[in-house]
Amino acid sequence: MKDTKTFGIIGGGLMGMSLATKLNKEGYQVTIIEGANELGGLTTAWSYGDYIWDKFYHVILPDDQNTLSLVKYLGLQNQLNWKETKTGFFIKGSFHSMSNLIEFIKFPELNLIDKFRLGLTILAGSYIKDYEKLESIPVTDWLKKWSGKRTFEKIWLPLLKAKLGEEYKHTSAAFICATIKRLYGARKKGSKKEVFGYVTNGYANILEEYTRKLTEENIQVKTGFRVKDIEKTESGQLKVTSKDAEEIGFDYVISTLPSFLTATFKGLLTERERKTLENIKYLGVVCVSILIKKPLSEYYVTNITDSNIPFTGVIEMTAIVDKEHFGGNSLVYLPKYTNPKDPLFDMQDDEIINKFLEKLKAMHPGLKQDDILVRKVAKARFVISIPVMEYSRNLPSYKTSVDNFFIVNSSFITNGTLNVNETLKVSNKYLPEILKEIQ
Repeated sequence: MKDTKTFGIIGGGLMGMSLATKLNKEGYQVTIIEGANELGGLTTAWSYGDYIWDKFYHVILPDDQNTLSLVKYLGLQNQLNWKETKTGFFIKGSFHSMSNLIEFIKFPELNLIDKFRLGLTILAGSYIKDYEKLESIPVTDWLKKWSGKRTFEKIWLPLLKAKLGEEYKHTSAAFICATIKRLYGARKKGSKKEVFGYVTNGYANILEEYTRKLTEENIQVKTGFRVKDIEKTESGQLKVTSKDAEEIGFDYVISTLPSFLTATFKGLLTERERKTLENIKYLGVVCVSILIKKPLSEYYVTNITDSNIPFTGVIEMTAIVDKEHFGGNSLVYLPKYTNPKDPLFDMQDDEIINKFLEKLKAMHPGLKQDDILVRKVAKARFVISIPVMEYSRNLPSYKTSVDNFFIVNSSFITNGTLNVNETLKVSNKYLPEILKEIQ
């Protein structure tokens, strides 16, 4: 009977947790297998001195229906907080706000025609629905067509390089349109103001409640289990083996790991399947976070177009989150999205912090060494799959050549950017398909 069948979920991020709770409701015995010592993946939190908050920055947008459904499922909807935000640009050593129409019109780096074309670009990107067609158009060509060469060189190109490094040259127009659409989701219906949200106490609160739910629903969790391989046994089960030689058998398995990691399961997949998975390119992130005595600016996001600054942007979390959560101090993130082979990943934390803070102090001369209370570095080598040309056409199927073994991971995001909402959307999309295959 169905309720005796076992399901293994490889990967204990929010996607794996979401799949587990839904499969449990279908009557399966579910076990989540996670290599780290805690669930949550990129949404895990850590301490900033006396305070707990996310390792990497996250926000909820008014249009994030999947995330909002999760918050409701966990009973945390009354702990949602919303805050109007501002966006800044750092260009040629100066800060410029671009948070409303008046500031957009006054923006000094572009003339009126440039601004008009930039506005049209943003409008066009927010309404496009045919992402598959966009995958055949280089992002540079699409932006030059809509915004013009001058606006592309001054605004778009520095931002593309900051977000994608040199991989922007291989990226399709689907990336920028998904990004624009995501930002439009920050505007509540009927409002022209950007609004971002968070749950009180951040993702630490969400993960605590989610873990409690897993226990309540008798979903098994095995942390510290780093999967080495998966094999099909003579009995038809899938045997999952850890790097410490521990073994667990399941009737069905879903891997939510990054594609290249799933490709290492040589006892299971064909050479062709492994190559398809290995061909998916990823970007990683190195993120310095600091707790400081006073705010840097009024902006939640400061976009940086100066090429000599080693981080992608400045994310001032306490422009959204009440500073009282941090004892009146400010929490700032300095992310750098880069190739997984970037030497930055192998540098010592202190070396990275000093490199980043030197430039931050140059941007904000009022920031003194004594103002910095806590400094930390979070690293993840494989975070974002790069939406190269013809991306969705070259994705592997969620089905594999092995009966009852499936793949669902963040590389399946084809019409959005990586964030919690899109991750949950992927799990919601593919789980019904998997259930059709096995029922």
